[in-house]
Amino acid sequence: MMTLWKEYKKGQMLGFTHCFDLQMELSVAKLPSTPLFLWLVLPLLTLMIWLKLQANGRKRLKLPPSPPKLPFIGNIHQLGKLPHRSLRDLSRKYGSLLLLQLGHNQTLVVSSADMVKEIVKNHDVAFSDRPSTTAANILFYGCTDVGFAPYGEYWRQARKVCVTELLSLRRVNSFQFLRDDEVEVTIDKLRRASFKGEAVNLTELLMVASNNLVSRSALGRKFDDEDGKIKFGLLARRFLILMMTFCVGDMFPYLKWVDVLRGFTSSLKQVKNEFDTFFDQIREEDRSSQNNGERDFFSILLKLQENGLLEMDLTPDNIKAIIL
Repeated sequence: MMTLWKEYKKGQMLGFTHCFDLQMELSVAKLPSTPLFLWLVLPLLTLMIWLKLQANGRKRLKLPPSPPKLPFIGNIHQLGKLPHRSLRDLSRKYGSLLLLQLGHNQTLVVSSADMVKEIVKNHDVAFSDRPSTTAANILFYGCTDVGFAPYGEYWRQARKVCVTELLSLRRVNSFQFLRDDEVEVTIDKLRRASFKGEAVNLTELLMVASNNLVSRSALGRKFDDEDGKIKFGLLARRFLILMMTFCVGDMFPYLKWVDVLRGFTSSLKQVKNEFDTFFDQIREEDRSSQNNGERDFFSILLKLQENGLLEMDLTPDNIKAIIL
């Protein structure tokens, strides 16, 4: 009897173990695949956390009105092909102070003369800085120029150098011969076109004269010559195009690698290196020439820095950024 009882209990235990294993297998089979589970759940959790943080931020800060925005891209989709008209329509709906979320950046849109006056007059310090973009950071040597430098002591000193050393009445008058020369060249082009009976694009002609005057004053080089575009003009045009090119990393910092893959970052560095070579060439020509070192703004700043006549210590890269 005892033997039969033991065999019976043993059979019950084996049956229970088999049922337990079967239930575990069924439970495991019902669970989704782990990678698929993560791909589905993690984006939803990220979206919920982002929306929660946005809601908490709005509760803590008294912000201007803002149109509804989408996750991650914000209000970019509402700008359309004509952003100025889209901003006008949004301002009519939400008021003269409008807050837009453009990717990672919050942007305040001011569309009222009274609001602009209030900002410029009473809140000028808060709005003095400009964003440090990828292009400005590379092309302007770490944003050390006057236009993109952060508001502070360096900006004040750099601006003072420009006003006193480059834009003073005495300095402007010293470059009168450049203005006379460019006006004479422009008139000569018009005269020759008139003799030949050719049409003249006056807008383009005046633009060339203006660009030549600025570039000769700053760097001692013409922007364009009579035969067409010269090397400096091509380099300057590439510089301007890159400054206006959309940068993914500026709008979405976590996607900076996209700018690397599409070659935008390497193009910026290439143009910067070419400008370095160009500036170094001008510097060597000044050292080897017999002039007094005051033929252009770049030479003037280099001479003042070498003689210790500036109130602030400017590096060669700072001088390049200020000139650009």
